[in-house]
Amino acid sequence: MTERSPSLSAEQGRSAVLVPAMLRGAVAAGLGLGSVAVLVAALWISSPAPDSGPGEVFQAAAGVWLLAHGAELIRTETLTGAPAPVGVVPLLLAVLPVWLVHRAARGVPAPDEGRGTPSPGGTFASVTGGYLLVGGAVALYARDGSLSARPLSLLFPAAFVVAGAAAAGVWTACGRPLGPPPSWAPLRLHEAMARTRFLRRADAVGRSAMAGTAVLLGGGALVVASALVRHGEPVQESFLRIAGDGGGRIAVLLLALGLVPNAAVWGASYGLGPGFALGTASTVTPLAFTGPPALPDFPLLAAMPAHGPGTPQNWAAGAVPVAAALTVAWFTVRRAAPAHGVREEAWSLRETALTTALGAAGCGIGAALLAAAAGGPLGTHALADFGPVWWLTGTAALAWTIVIGVPAALLLRAWRLRGLTGEETEAEAGKERTAAAPVPRPAEPVTAEPADGPRRRWWSRNGRRTAGEREPQPDGAAAPVPVPASTGGEEADFDGYDFLPTDPWHAREAGEPREASPGTSATA
Repeated sequence: MTERSPSLSAEQGRSAVLVPAMLRGAVAAGLGLGSVAVLVAALWISSPAPDSGPGEVFQAAAGVWLLAHGAELIRTETLTGAPAPVGVVPLLLAVLPVWLVHRAARGVPAPDEGRGTPSPGGTFASVTGGYLLVGGAVALYARDGSLSARPLSLLFPAAFVVAGAAAAGVWTACGRPLGPPPSWAPLRLHEAMARTRFLRRADAVGRSAMAGTAVLLGGGALVVASALVRHGEPVQESFLRIAGDGGGRIAVLLLALGLVPNAAVWGASYGLGPGFALGTASTVTPLAFTGPPALPDFPLLAAMPAHGPGTPQNWAAGAVPVAAALTVAWFTVRRAAPAHGVREEAWSLRETALTTALGAAGCGIGAALLAAAAGGPLGTHALADFGPVWWLTGTAALAWTIVIGVPAALLLRAWRLRGLTGEETEAEAGKERTAAAPVPRPAEPVTAEPADGPRRRWWSRNGRRTAGEREPQPDGAAAPVPVPASTGGEEADFDGYDFLPTDPWHAREAGEPREASPGTSATA
């Protein structure tokens, strides 16, 4: 009974396969929630004068966990008594739940023998469903706390973030394939997807867009770091003023670290030109800092530029989108005209420009998504708008990368093709001619026999002489002219095979005489 498991039907096998995937999604949610709860509880324990009990602390931890998924929280304990929204998500904190969902969907184990293989759609639905079940229970638990989630934000973007991370995990587990388009797509799109060249173009577009977005983030981080260095004294004063004890300083430091990716996105938007909003009436751009800002007391916000028109130091942030555009062009030309490729295999001007423009569009989409995730409301009235405007940031990224990236890609392509002229092109042509030419067969060596030495007699297995062999002649007799093997005579064709004897085996064992083969004696 223990060695043999009962056979499962198709429906039972399918459910037995999907249940572990759902459990993996629930475990991923529990790990993320437990990590946040441990962090919040440690800060509460280290506080010298906590004014809340353990129940409120765990409700606050549940709210912070929901905030990490993009849900907008409602803070009830305010100075005015009116509820205030909290929509700025610390992006570093959001990395943990996204990575856990991705890992859960990517690492669904193969089923045991006798069970069916989980389909990608079933794995995605099971992992996402298990995770969202835990998320719904946590939202209900935090509903009566000081940080409750807005119901609509639990569907978008919180559930959307979970589904996207699970889909990315399933796609990674399948080998990151570029699948066929849907059935309702036009026939020309199906034919284009079937071509290998289209897949190479799509890969080049994706890589260039990701590289351009990464350069934007890196440049934005450099802009923020330089601002923190220039305004070091105000940043230090703000840090010491917010929290006077050790536990409070640790909490402020952790919150600042969690907002570092947000600050990098703000710096990228600042370099692109649209900048970011510090309330409903103030905007910060490289050209000017206008309007009365609504600045909370926080170390990162203390590094803002001076109010008024911009200076050359502020204009220097424009190097960030230039570097991103050149990166998009470089990654495109790496595929369009490889350094060690052949001129005939290089992409045309139209294909290079179109691929660069598509990579610029992908960079703009990535910048818009990051800007939407890095900002949000921090309160009502003046703090209702805080951070970069996503559509302005995306449009500016698209404009910079197209205006600079496309001409740079064409110039870089021409420079690389210039290096393929002359000797390299002739060498490639010589290699192609050598590969196409037929290889001559070597001539058979001719062995001269000694004049005075005895001629040896060569026999085949069946006792016949091979073509071209000479029979020894008596002294004084004229030797016949040897027949070359390439004459194609009947003897040459016949002697090229080795025949087995046709008499029965029992006759040979009984000692019956066999018919002598031609060229042999009866005694032999």
